[in-house]
Order: sequence, then structure tokens, then C-alpha cells
Amino acid sequence: MTPLSGDRRNLRGDILFACALAAIGYAVWLVRGVLVLLYVSALLAAILKPVVQATSSVRIGRWQPLKGSAAVFFLLLAVAGLLTAYGFIAFPPVVHDLQDLGNSFPTRLPEILAKLKRLPFVDHLNMAQVSAQLQNYASHAAELLVLSIRSWAGRLMDLAMGFILTVYFILEGDQAYRWFLSFFPTERRERLDGVLKRANVRMGRWLLGQGSLMLILGVSSTVVFLVLHIRYAYALGIFTGLLNVVPVLGAAISIAIALVVAAIDSWGRVAGVAIFYVVYLQIENSYLTPRIMESRVHLPGLGVIVALLLGFAMAGVVGALVAVPSAVLVALLLEEYLVQKDTA
Repeated sequence: MTPLSGDRRNLRGDILFACALAAIGYAVWLVRGVLVLLYVSALLAAILKPVVQATSSVRIGRWQPLKGSAAVFFLLLAVAGLLTAYGFIAFPPVVHDLQDLGNSFPTRLPEILAKLKRLPFVDHLNMAQVSAQLQNYASHAAELLVLSIRSWAGRLMDLAMGFILTVYFILEGDQAYRWFLSFFPTERRERLDGVLKRANVRMGRWLLGQGSLMLILGVSSTVVFLVLHIRYAYALGIFTGLLNVVPVLGAAISIAIALVVAAIDSWGRVAGVAIFYVVYLQIENSYLTPRIMESRVHLPGLGVIVALLLGFAMAGVVGALVAVPSAVLVALLLEEYLVQKDTA
């Protein structure tokens, strides 16, 4: 065989490899949504599995009532019961007020516009045009509601599939984990297994830390809302605590909702809510987060913010939800395989 024919075979092999790589990349791009869903579900399963194991270890004498799948379904029933109880607390007063607002909106519109006129930089607006636009939005509310239901239907389907996948990963995750490790050589498999186990421990610590921050914000928000006589104080306080599961972004959304609810009654309550959140965020960022989160996951505050921005840009709210655990995983992998350690 001449050197020229060998070069041709190498060139042909390189072209085929490049084409195969491009085809795989295109296929991955087409199913990127499914891959993100699988990754998020597997990550949530890894984070929640210690909770399931702790539930499985509960004993009544010698009897261990919750084993394996029974512990998972018990936790699911507990979460469903808590959400149902929250719905009975939160939704009836909100629905009642929305019905009253819909019935009295035409008569209350001049009062609303008069309040808007008192705001700074609003006096130059054409209030007749604003009134016409508000009435136009009210007349098309049903159409907007139908469109929003269609868009949310797909999101609810993704949420349901993610929920089902998370349950399966909790129940059968060990088999999938061993199958994943089998793709690596034996000498590299043990090293990767050790890194992933350390990441899993830190993710569990992140869950405990984030749960502590959620509890602190939820309790303090509820107390402040009750003192200020904000509508739906209990529902808003619980919702604020739950939404804080997404760091920074969840707090921002809850702030906006609380300010809107407070604005229904008076601007003084809006100022009270705003002052509370400004003070709380200062305390959380300067005292709570460094001591609760950074000590548990060993990530600097800047790393957490960057992870949240990247996660939200890549997968929206779901990406922000798993951004910090993903950053923990990436940080440990980089530390193990890329960072040059001082052996002196």
C-alpha cells in the first residue's frame, strides 16, 4: 500500500468522523428539551434521595412501615396534602375579590385613574387613551385567558413528565448510575464515582441550606404582612417562602407580587413592604447566605449569581432552580480534573 492511499483513507476517515459528529450534534440539538428534562429530573432525584432514605429509616418499634417506593409515595401524598391545604387557604379570598373587581370594574375605573394621576411622571399621560386601553384589555380578557391556557398546557405537561421521571430516578437511579459509570474504564470509574458522591453530599447540604432560607423568609414575610394588614397575608407569606427555592429570582418575583397586592389598598403599605424587602435582602446577602449557603456548598456569592444567570438563560425558571446544584457539580469536576494541586 502506497503512502498516498494511506493518506486518502485517513482523509476519508476524518471526513466520516466529522459528518458523524455533526449528525450527532444536530440530533442532540433537536432533542435538547428532552435532554434538559432528563438532566433536571436526575439532579432533583439525587438531591431528594437523602430525604427518601431518611423517611425509609423511620421505625415504629421493630416495624419499618416505609420502605423503598412506600417512602416516595408517602412523601408525594404529604406534599399533595400540603398543597391542597394551601389552595383552600389562598384561592377562595382571591377568587372572591377578583369576582368583585370584575363586577365593579366599570364603576371603579375613574377611581383607579384618579389614583394613577397622583403618581409622579404620570400627569403628562393621556388618561382618556389609558382608560380606552384598559377597557380594551378587559373586553379581550377571555381571549387572552384562552391563549395563556394553551401556553401553560405545554408547560404543565413538561412539569408532569419531569415529576414522573424524578420519581423513577429516585426508585431506579442506582441502576442508571451504574450503567452510566460502566462507560468509563475501571481506573477512571472509581475516581469519577468519588467526585460524584462528594457532589451529592454537597447538593444535600444545599437543600438544607435553601430550606432554611425559605423558612426564614416565609415566616418573616408572614409576620410583616400581618402587621401591615396586607391582603392574603398567610397565603402571600407561604408563597414567598416557597418561591425562594429559586435563589434571587424567586425573591424578586415574590416582591413584585406583594407590592401589587399592597398597592390595592394604600401606597403606605407598598412603602412598608418595600422597606421590609430592602432590609431583608441586605441581611440575607450579607449575613444569612454567607453563613448558611457558602459554608455548605463552598461557592462564593459571585459564583451563585453567575450560575443563576446562566441557568435562567438556558432553561428559564427550571434552569434557575437547579443552577446552584449544577454549579456545585461543575466546580467539583473542575477541581478534580483541571485544577493543578500543590503536592508540596
